[in-house]
Amino acid sequence: MVKPDYIFESSWEVCNKVGGIYTVLSTRAKTLQEVFPDKIIFIGPDCWGDKKCPFFIQDSSILKEWQESTTLKVKVGRWDIPGKPISILVDFAPFFAEKDSIYGNLWNYFQVDSLHAYGDYDEASMFSYAAGLVVESLYKFLKLENQKVIYQANEWMCGLGALYIKKCVPAIGTIFTTHATSIGRSIAGNNKPLYEYLWAYNGDQMAGELNMQSKHSIEKQTAWNVDCFTTVSDITATECKELIDKPVDIVLPNGFEDDFVPKGSEFTKKRNTARKALLKLANALTGSLFPNDTLIVGTSGRYEFRNKGIDVFIEAMNRLNHDEKLQKPVLAFLEVPAWVGDPRKDVLERLQKAKDINTYDTPLDLPMITHNLYNMSDDKVINMMKSYDMWNRKEDKVKVIFIPSYLNGDDGILNMPYYDVIIGKDLTVYPSYYEPWGYTPLESVAFSVPCITTDLAGFGVWANTIKGAYSEIEDGVKTIHRTDYNYSEVADAIKDTVVKYSGFTPAQVKKCRTKASQLSKKALWKEFIKYYYQAYDIALRTK
Repeated sequence: MVKPDYIFESSWEVCNKVGGIYTVLSTRAKTLQEVFPDKIIFIGPDCWGDKKCPFFIQDSSILKEWQESTTLKVKVGRWDIPGKPISILVDFAPFFAEKDSIYGNLWNYFQVDSLHAYGDYDEASMFSYAAGLVVESLYKFLKLENQKVIYQANEWMCGLGALYIKKCVPAIGTIFTTHATSIGRSIAGNNKPLYEYLWAYNGDQMAGELNMQSKHSIEKQTAWNVDCFTTVSDITATECKELIDKPVDIVLPNGFEDDFVPKGSEFTKKRNTARKALLKLANALTGSLFPNDTLIVGTSGRYEFRNKGIDVFIEAMNRLNHDEKLQKPVLAFLEVPAWVGDPRKDVLERLQKAKDINTYDTPLDLPMITHNLYNMSDDKVINMMKSYDMWNRKEDKVKVIFIPSYLNGDDGILNMPYYDVIIGKDLTVYPSYYEPWGYTPLESVAFSVPCITTDLAGFGVWANTIKGAYSEIEDGVKTIHRTDYNYSEVADAIKDTVVKYSGFTPAQVKKCRTKASQLSKKALWKEFIKYYYQAYDIALRTK
C-alpha cells in the first residue's frame, strides 16, 4: 500500500465548530498526527478577523519562512484538539474581486455551472480557491515534488480547490469526500420521497427543479475529476451512484475518539450534575415535580425538521403521553439550534432563586421553551406542539422542552457544553429520514446512553451490520425500519421502545448501558482509519 509523505486536508469546519464534520476531522486528527507527525496539515477559513478563534493556537514559528514569504493572508498555528495538528486559517475575502475570472476558468476547464449561485456558494468557493492556493504554495515552498502528497477536500464547499489542485498541481493525489450529496439532502428536505424513487431521479434535472444547479455542479464535477471519490456510508454511496452518476471508490465511515468521555467517579459526578440541571430547568418552566427516577430522553442536531426526524420525535412524545403502559414520568429535551434570541428572563430568575430541583409548583407562560425566538409564531417545533395541545401540564406524563440554542457552554440557561448535558440522559432518539452517517447517536452510546435511530442513517445500518440483524434496545441501539411513507409506524416504534425501556429493571438498564458503550468502541478511529489509508493509496496510484 502506497503511503503519503504529506497530507493536506481542507474543510469549512477546520477550527470552525458548526457541524458534524468538525467532529470527524478533529477526532481523526490525533490518529493521523501520530502516524504522520506534523505532516498532516489542515486548512480552514479565517472567519474570525481580529477576534481570537477559540479552537486555534496561533504560532508564528511554525512554517516561519513560508509565513514571511507568502502573499496569502494566513494564520498558522495548531488546532486546539488532541494531537494538536498544524492548521492554517486563510483569509479568502481578497478573492471576491477575482470571482468572475475564477468561475470562468472553472467553467472552461471543468464545466462547473456557477451562474445560478446564491447563498453561501460564493463564500465557500472563495475559501476553497484560497485553500487550493495555500496547498500549491506550500508544495512549492517545501519542495515536495519528489514526495508523495495528498490533498483531501471535504464537501462541495471545498470542491473548487480540489479541481484547482487537479489542474495546477496534478502530481498531488486528490481525494474528495462528500458527507451528504447536496441534491439528495435537498430532495429529502423538500418533502419528496428520496428512497423509493432514487433509481429514477436524474440528479441534473432535480438540481434544476430545486434551484441547486451550482452546488450540484461543483459536487458532481469534483467527484468525476479527482483521483479518489469517497463518502461516509453505504447509504450515501448509493445516493452518489444514482444522483451524481459516479460510484464512490471507497466508503470512509466516521469514527471518533472517546477521550472526551469521563471515567469512573468523574462520570458519575458529571451525570448527577447534568440530571440535576435538567430536572431543575424543567421544574422552573413547568412547575411540575419530578421524581428522581424520571426518564430523561433527548434528541439534538441541525434544525432540519423532516430530515432529522424532529417531526416524528414530537409525534412519538405526544403518543407516549397517552400510553397507559408507560411506567415512569418522561422528560424529553429537544436541543436544536433555531433562530434564537435571548434567554427568557422569567426562566433565568426562577433558576437563580431555585433552592432545589422541585422548588416551583406553578408553570410559566409557554412552558416548553427556554429562549425567546425571533420567529416564535412561525417556529415549526412550537407550532406542532401547540397543534397537539402539548402544554406540559402537571397531569401530562410526558413533558417536552425545546432548547433552541447551541449548547456550547454559554447559552444563558443551562450554560453547559453539549457533552456535559448528554451524559445526564437515560435514552436518546434520532429518528432521521436523511442522515448519511449520524454522529449524535454515536456520541450518545459513547456516554453509555442507549439510543433509538433508523436504518436511513448510516450509523443505524452500521449497528445492524455489527449485530447481523436489526439492533434492538437491549443491544444499546434500537434501529427502526424507516421508509418514505411509514412516518406513523416509526412514531409508534419510538413510543413502544420508550415504554419498554421505562419498565426495565436496574440490572437491565445497566446491561443496556454497558452494551451501548461497548458498541461505541467498535467505531473508534483505530478501527476505521484503515479505510483512509486505502483512499490515500487509491489517490496516489491513480494520479
